[in-house]
Amino acid sequence: MYVCICNAVTDKDILNAADAGATTLKHLRDELNVATCCGRCATCAKRLLKEACSLSCSIEQNDVLLANAVA
Repeated sequence: MYVCICNAVTDKDILNAADAGATTLKHLRDELNVATCCGRCATCAKRLLKEACSLSCSIEQNDVLLANAVA
């Protein structure tokens, strides 16, 4: 789905940016030009980034728990 119509940025672009280390809207602006024109996408972009970061943290925590259980 398109998140930023002005710059043709999709939800997948934002998830990929999060996987690459983006953690803030500023990172998304720098990498994808999100919210640099009309700004209407900023809230949605931040929400998607937050969800992606939360998911990533959950996966990392599960990996640590599994490693500790095996050790």
